[in-house]
Amino acid sequence: MNKLTIIGNLTRDPELRTTSTGINVCTFTVAVNRRRSANNGQPEADFFRVTAWRQLGENCQRYLAKGRKVAVVGPVSVQTYTGNDGTQRFSLEVTADDVEFLSSRSDDAGYAPVAPAQPAAAAPAMSGFQEVDDDDLPF
Repeated sequence: MNKLTIIGNLTRDPELRTTSTGINVCTFTVAVNRRRSANNGQPEADFFRVTAWRQLGENCQRYLAKGRKVAVVGPVSVQTYTGNDGTQRFSLEVTADDVEFLSSRSDDAGYAPVAPAQPAAAAPAMSGFQEVDDDDLPF
């Protein structure tokens, strides 16, 4: 089974593109800090390129921004490419099955406001909880 779970911070704002067949795809990079530091005391990090498709990609582009903390779950693959200096380089790429937004709204005011599902006047008492009598329970 090829399934990777990473938790880290976005290194830049996500980019949303549309394929020629009309499918949305969002790409972003996540920096994952290692538990140990380099010999010079600087923290080390691994960088993962993440690709999120369709509605998940649209949500990532809408709600994520540089510096936000996320958890990403999905299969990982290694891509090779030649750098500008002519050396062969490797990139770890994750195709996101699930992305959890871990930064709270108070961390950054950049989140888009979420419209309430019901008007405030029609909200049930006790913040959405309903009192249940023990006799109504099936167990």
